[in-house]
Amino acid sequence: MPVRSVCVFCGASIGANPAYREAAVALGEAIARRGLTLVYGGGAVGLMGTVADAALAAGGEVVGIIPQSLMNAEIGHKGLTRLEVVDGMHARKARMAELSDAFIALPGGLGTLEELFEVWTWGQLGYHAKPLGLLDVNGFYEKLGGFLDHIVEEGFVRPQHRAMLLLGQQPDELLEGMDRFESPVLPKWVDKQPD
Repeated sequence: MPVRSVCVFCGASIGANPAYREAAVALGEAIARRGLTLVYGGGAVGLMGTVADAALAAGGEVVGIIPQSLMNAEIGHKGLTRLEVVDGMHARKARMAELSDAFIALPGGLGTLEELFEVWTWGQLGYHAKPLGLLDVNGFYEKLGGFLDHIVEEGFVRPQHRAMLLLGQQPDELLEGMDRFESPVLPKWVDKQPD
C-alpha cells in the first residue's frame, strides 16, 4: 500500500536536547516535501507543535486529532489544515490510525511510547499492515532497541514482529524504508497448552 499519510507520535515537551527539535523540524519538512499528509495529536506545544509547524511552513497538509479535554486546556493548534476534536484518548488514537498509512515516533515520553506500542501490537495481531518506525535522534531509542532484542531472545516476541519496527537516524531514510515495507503474515502466537 503506498504511503500517503504519516502519523507522528512525539512529546508535548521539547525535551532536553536541541537535536530533538531539529529532528522534528526535519521530519515535518520531509513529510511535506514528499507530498504526504502529516497526522498527529493536534497540539501546539513541544515537539508536536514543532513538527506540525515545520510541515505547514513547507507547504504540507497537517491534520490534528485532539481530545476535547486538551482542547479546553488551550493547547490545540489553531493553524492546521484540519483539527478534529474527539471525545477522549481512545477515540484520538483510533482516528489517527484510521487516517494514517504509516507511523513514526520521534523522541517523547509515556504517551509517545504507549501510542507506538499500541499501534505495533495492532500490526502484530494483523489489524493493519502499515509500517512503523523510530526516528532515533542521538541514540534516543538505542536502549529501547536493546530491550526489544532481549524480549525476542526470551521468547516473548517473534523475530518477524520485532523486524516490523523500522529504525532510522534521518527522516528520508525512515520514509524510504516505509515505502519498501512488507508486513509479515504469521499465525497468531498462542502457546498451546497440553491436554
